[in-house]
Amino acid sequence: MRHDMGYFEEQRLGKAYDAKLIRRLYPFTRPYRFLIFVSVLLVVLISLLDLAVPYITKITIDRYVVPVFDGLQAARQGGAEKSYRLLEVDLEEPGVRKLVAGYPQLFLVEGPRTVIRYVDLKKLTPKDLKHLRRDDIRGVTTMALLFLVLIGLNFGLNFIQKILMEYTGHMMMHDLRLALFRHIQSLSISFFTRNPVGRLVTRATNDVQNMHELFTSVIALVFKDFFLLVGIAAVLLAMNWRLALVSFAVFPLVVYTAIFFSSRIREVFRVIRVKVAEINTKFSETIEGLNVIQSFGRELSNFDDFSRLNHENYRAGMREIHVLAIFMPLIEVFGVTTVAVVIFFGGSSVLGGGISLGVLVAFISYMRMFFRPIRDLAEKYNILQNAMASAERLFLIMDSREKIPEPSVDAGTAATGPDEAGTLQELRFEHVDFAYVPTEPLLRDISWHARAGDTIAIVGPTGSGKTSIINLIIRFYDVASGRILWNGHDIKSIPAHALRSRIALVTQDPTLLSDSVKANIWRHKEHPSEKEVAKVLAASNCTSLVARLPQGVDTLLEGGGSFLSSGERQLLSIARAFASDPELIILDEATSYIDSQTENKIQGALATLLTGRTAIVVAHRLSTVRKADSILVLEQGRIIETGTHEVLMKKKGFYFRLNHLQ
Repeated sequence: MRHDMGYFEEQRLGKAYDAKLIRRLYPFTRPYRFLIFVSVLLVVLISLLDLAVPYITKITIDRYVVPVFDGLQAARQGGAEKSYRLLEVDLEEPGVRKLVAGYPQLFLVEGPRTVIRYVDLKKLTPKDLKHLRRDDIRGVTTMALLFLVLIGLNFGLNFIQKILMEYTGHMMMHDLRLALFRHIQSLSISFFTRNPVGRLVTRATNDVQNMHELFTSVIALVFKDFFLLVGIAAVLLAMNWRLALVSFAVFPLVVYTAIFFSSRIREVFRVIRVKVAEINTKFSETIEGLNVIQSFGRELSNFDDFSRLNHENYRAGMREIHVLAIFMPLIEVFGVTTVAVVIFFGGSSVLGGGISLGVLVAFISYMRMFFRPIRDLAEKYNILQNAMASAERLFLIMDSREKIPEPSVDAGTAATGPDEAGTLQELRFEHVDFAYVPTEPLLRDISWHARAGDTIAIVGPTGSGKTSIINLIIRFYDVASGRILWNGHDIKSIPAHALRSRIALVTQDPTLLSDSVKANIWRHKEHPSEKEVAKVLAASNCTSLVARLPQGVDTLLEGGGSFLSSGERQLLSIARAFASDPELIILDEATSYIDSQTENKIQGALATLLTGRTAIVVAHRLSTVRKADSILVLEQGRIIETGTHEVLMKKKGFYFRLNHLQ
């Protein structure tokens, strides 16, 4: 039997459509729209506060530090014309009038105004200078306090916005992981035969975590960066549109650089996602098969395989670093270049009287701010690319439709409820064909039936299709052709959960969950009564086993009960079958690899379990099926013999030869 091992992770995805992926992520944001709206509103307020800080600096410089005066005084000294910035003083204040009288050579009277050159202020004593500029000092103090208030508001709003977005992001990630987990549980067994556990675990952990970064870092903060860019551009144009246009000259290069590098970073993120999944898969396979690896001395070759995967992941990570190591410094270079351009042209304008010193300082501050959101947007775009690479993988799983179809009236098949199907009276196979791979049929024209209370044994060599028949009864897979009938109802018309609730499966290697013994046995009931517990344990020969456990039925089976022997796990699985009170018991090599003493306990428990119930027993050891009401002998996917043990032995056919071989 060969399964298609082409993992969906390695499918070539082609060009990704971010808009399409974002639309698919939108339903996860819908329950939190109000919180996102509040967060975006806070971002707008924060952006306005950020924009206000350099403008306050401009006002402080132009109004109080170096006040703007209408025009500059020109004076000729030695044939050269020089310009001086002037400070106007108020002669109506007695103290100022007295100060002006004390320095007649420094103060100039120009009509109704009295002024002093800024270069002459240093000639005043500190006390006189402080008195002369006391209004400016009060203005600077007021602006400084306003500045502190804005910083405090900015901190508070940022704190609230961060809390809101982190909560929203965690809740959306929580919902996405639940949706993924719910979908994975609904997939058919065939999906898991082709996709390793480590790969799927990576999807539910690493890739969902990348979605958290998208939800918290991108959704609201992109608005902030966008508003900052638009706001800065508007303020710069309002202050001096000529200098603003000169400053924006570098912007096309920034846009081109961002587009150029973004096309390269996306593929890198895709490769990283695949390599992380492969590393997790290798870890999972190594831990699960460590006994085999050590027993065959494959540690070195297994390490080499992991080392190769790890190196490929390292190389993918270095490719990401190389791209970012070029892109981010380039943005910094563009930012510094723009500031240099502003200083050159703006400084010349200040010297020529075209703009004030405050405008130049504000321009420099705004341009430094201008490239901060550009860098942030580039980083957010990288996060978006990383998240989209993860979203592609997540939606590959979410889009998988490898499910056992449930009956639906819309599909033209009325669902048969458990009551309609009734207590099992007959189970019938009618000309059933089945294949795991369409081109390689496994079961061919299988027909047989079992009545209530019958024990049907299925025997045959390995690969003949015994376990496949069990998988079809439980509807882990559906038949390719033919029908399986439960009391005359096609099992496809019975909801899978209703069908499986009437069946108990006891396998040769039972799976126990990392939970208490009680929770493992009574999966369908949270609080069984003490009488019910005692009855089930006694019937399954588990009383002494549970009594030896530290907390009895409340003992936690860590690692799926790895500290228990195979026989003890088998007994607990039989107890689980008892607790479900099934109509049909399926035993798949239930006593293989068990010592004689434990087998006697298991056989006694099974005898009690099978009393009054229909049973299907798959066995390699033919001694365990001699009392079966009918034995089906399989070879190469066909039933070649049927009958009781005595009848088949008299035929001296394939079953007879199997018995003699054993």
